[in-house]
Amino acid sequence: MIISTTKHKLIMKAIGFKTSLALTEQDSFIEFETAKPKATGRDLLVKIKAISVNPVDFKVRQSAAKDTVLPEPKVIGWDAAGIVEETGSDVTLFKKGDTVYYAGDLTRTGCNAEYQLVDERIVGRKPQSLTDAEAAALPLTTLTAWEILFDRMRIDSGKDKGKTVLIIGGAGGVGSIAIQIAKKVAGLKVIATASRPESADWCRKQGADVVVNHQSLVDEVRKAGITQVDFILDFVDAGLYWDAMAELIKPQGHIASISPATPVVGLKNVFNKSVSFSWELMYTRSMFQTEDMSEQHAILNKAGALVDAGMLKTTLAKTLNGFTVENLKELHRLQESGKTIGKNVMVF
Repeated sequence: MIISTTKHKLIMKAIGFKTSLALTEQDSFIEFETAKPKATGRDLLVKIKAISVNPVDFKVRQSAAKDTVLPEPKVIGWDAAGIVEETGSDVTLFKKGDTVYYAGDLTRTGCNAEYQLVDERIVGRKPQSLTDAEAAALPLTTLTAWEILFDRMRIDSGKDKGKTVLIIGGAGGVGSIAIQIAKKVAGLKVIATASRPESADWCRKQGADVVVNHQSLVDEVRKAGITQVDFILDFVDAGLYWDAMAELIKPQGHIASISPATPVVGLKNVFNKSVSFSWELMYTRSMFQTEDMSEQHAILNKAGALVDAGMLKTTLAKTLNGFTVENLKELHRLQESGKTIGKNVMVF
């Protein structure tokens, strides 16, 4: 006999998959019940209130169980807002009842469930001015944008203020918050790419100074009266835009990307300019348990304070109500379309 989740709270509802299927297939996601986990060590047990979906979600869904059937459903999901239900014995940063937001750890069970275990060092306090949905839209993209600007490129808001940054993929999840952080926190002049009127308008609303069409990137930037830029952030495909980036970057400039390029980018194209290049993967700290892993806790808290102060805003675009297979499929469908603006969220 199945024990009621609501009555005894010993089990929880989750949504996962046992094989990698197209969203049109009935079992591309399946709802099931599993044991509610218990917090130990530095883990928090979080009662999930809202989740968001990123490209990593559908990429993992499409590849993690290809041509095989897993013995147990795999639960993914890496953006959540919720309430601390329980703390492990070594937790020092949070207590039961705290409201939190976080992006989680790629190597652990995801947030597409009623409860999730997450290390306190990669969790931030939810901005008090935001709803659960508004907060769930932010963690992964905010961490990615913050790390790429300040940890990888080491931009200094003092000496670099007023310099130019080109953001490729300005209307996407990462691009949307990167525009805000680059403009409001780093003090840069922001050039963002967008190809549709609605996505261009979205970029301007996030604070972009100039919006250009990525389909003719070099010509568009030059038409805007800009010959070269100090920094370039690639949030789409480093291989696809490499030649344009190599042309547009200033001597001694810096390019950074979140997309593993295929084929590998030709770094020799920027050798004469002494250009720096960096990769950014938000999961590196949690994946390798780096000594500065708790920096993500600090970043999320800083970003949350900036949101509550009115400097940064949520990038939430669409909200679906109800933790259901149908809604999760719709979030993935929207993300797979490649035409999403900002972030889409599901509220439990």
